[in-house]
This record gives sequence, structure tokens and C-alpha cells, in this order.
Amino acid sequence: MALIKDNILLQMVTGTIGDQITIYRRNGQMIMAKKRGPSKKKPTQKQLEARYRLQEAAAYAKTILKDPELKAYYQSKAGPGQNAYNMAIKDAFKAPEVQNIRFEDTTVVVTAKDEFRVAAVEIRVSDSAGRILEKGKAVLGRNGVDWFYKAAVLPPGTTVAIIAVDLPGNETLKTRLIE
Repeated sequence: MALIKDNILLQMVTGTIGDQITIYRRNGQMIMAKKRGPSKKKPTQKQLEARYRLQEAAAYAKTILKDPELKAYYQSKAGPGQNAYNMAIKDAFKAPEVQNIRFEDTTVVVTAKDEFRVAAVEIRVSDSAGRILEKGKAVLGRNGVDWFYKAAVLPPGTTVAIIAVDLPGNETLKTRLIE
């Protein structure tokens, strides 16, 4: 790969020359590189899974570009040479993280973070047999990372399941047994 600077001959040229060299522009620079072709190897299972995840991420990114509010949000997160589409794909690849779960009397406090935004946190309280006693959505606190859910009761032996969801719909599940 070579960067082209102040070359009057190649200044207005882009594309492939002689089926060997490709010239293109990226971030305001002209780049000359060997033409790449399709691989002759059969893709591995991991490669196929990665391609599928990228297809899903691209479909999500195309959808958010139609929503002016989400497009503006992702654009605000973009750096130099990036755009809202790139940021949406990046967001689709990483699920939110549940960092901390604590109990304050009958209130469940969940600290959840995502590189972009955690869209919702759902709490499910189950008994020892696995029956759901109650469930509901937590409310985001003022600090922007803590989510609060007021349970009716949290008796010992119950399990609290926390599901954090980001904008693309990626979910993270954490459970905690109340002793």
C-alpha cells in the first residue's frame, strides 16, 4: 500500500488499473494498493459466524439511519473519519455490561454500562423452584449508570435475574441468589 501525494497524473484517478492496482481515497488521502480478490479457501465456521453477525449489525445500522434522533446520537459519538453508520455497527457488536448488583432493603440497584447507551434493564424475581414471583423494568437513576427496581419482597432463597439491553437489542443476563 502506498500513499499518493501531489501526483498530477494520478490526482483525479480512482479505481482499478490493469486488474492489478487499485487507487482509492480514504480520509482525504489517496491510496494505491495491490488489487484484492476473493479468497479461494473455504470459510471456517468462525468466519461464517462473523459474517452473519456483520450482516445483522449492518441491517441494524441501516435501520437507525432512518431515525433522525438515533442517527444524530451515533454521529455525536463518531470520531474523525467515522460516521453514524460505523458507530451503529460498533454498538451492535458489543453487549452491555452489568458491573454491580446490590440490594438496599427491597430495592435492587444495578450498575450497567455500555460504550454507547443501555436502553433498558429488566428485573425478574424467582423462587427456588424457578417460578417468577414478579418482574418489571428498572428506572434509570440520575447518574446515568445505576438502575433502580423496587420489589414487593425479596425473601431469602429467591433468585434475582437482571437483563440489561442496549440500543441494538444485545442482552446481558446476570443472576444473584438472595441469602
